[in-house]
Amino acid sequence: MKGVTSAQGSTGAKLSALFAGTMGPLIGLALLCLALTMTTDTFLTVRNILNVLDQITVLGIMAIGMTLVILIGGIDLSVGSVLALASMVMGFVAHPDYLNLGMPAGVAAALVVAGLCGLVSGLLVTVTRLPPFIATLAMMSVARGLANMITDGSQIVGFPNWFTNLSIIRHFGFLSVTVGLMVVLAIVFAIFLNYRATGRSLYAVGGSAEVARLSGIPVRSLTNWVYAICGVLAGLAGIVLAARLDSVQPSSGLGYELDTIAAVVIGGASLSGGVGSIGGTAVGVLIIGVLRNGLNLLGVSPFIQQVVIGVVIALAVATDTWRRRAQ
Repeated sequence: MKGVTSAQGSTGAKLSALFAGTMGPLIGLALLCLALTMTTDTFLTVRNILNVLDQITVLGIMAIGMTLVILIGGIDLSVGSVLALASMVMGFVAHPDYLNLGMPAGVAAALVVAGLCGLVSGLLVTVTRLPPFIATLAMMSVARGLANMITDGSQIVGFPNWFTNLSIIRHFGFLSVTVGLMVVLAIVFAIFLNYRATGRSLYAVGGSAEVARLSGIPVRSLTNWVYAICGVLAGLAGIVLAARLDSVQPSSGLGYELDTIAAVVIGGASLSGGVGSIGGTAVGVLIIGVLRNGLNLLGVSPFIQQVVIGVVIALAVATDTWRRRAQ
């Protein structure tokens, strides 16, 4: 009996770690869903729920990478531009009107370029000692410029059916490949953060980089890898977006960095580092996705939607500031 109790306690502790600090966001998500259920006829339908899941895949994949960056006390403003650059590279390499090397080569090139963008941002932070805000702001401009240079600002349209079907065909009646990819990545990185020494080191670096360094953690290399991973995930999000739209364009991802940061902070992460979880980020992503979906169902103007999302971002950052002051 004692063994069973111990096992139950251990399981509860693991779940608490995965969803640390998310009780408030979970309650907020539940209230938001309740309000939309009462004010619309279509929100709580299978079709709409599946639609929400499809809509949050890009944000969800990007938010996983942003969670890692924010955990170490950094920030990455370049993810939206890196998404655009990676998708344009994929289109340029793969499309018959350009290099025509095939989709596998295009996807590989996109992920490599995105990873290099993230790595350069990391090196700017660790080697030149630029603040993450400035380093990634510079990368945001560079990546966006390169994305426009590839085709002189033109979009690339038309990819193989098997590629676009990744976001269309639902397996088991509800799960597309792109949604499944997002879920698998979330599980993998949640396990990494909670049960691997390197993952736990991210919390230590975010808590105090100097203390982490003195304790033997390779802070610089870890920081570089975190930014590189964030870049790769932004590139992967660009590929997923291309599959959904059957096109790529250099203007893709505008403003995505704000939504991504907001999702992570809404999920309970601290912008000062050392606090956050993949489970919390998942809740934050769902809140933003459900909010956007609900506003559309209510017929709210896109311009007003921008105002609402902006207010949510401001409240999320303000809440984080109040939380840190209270501690």
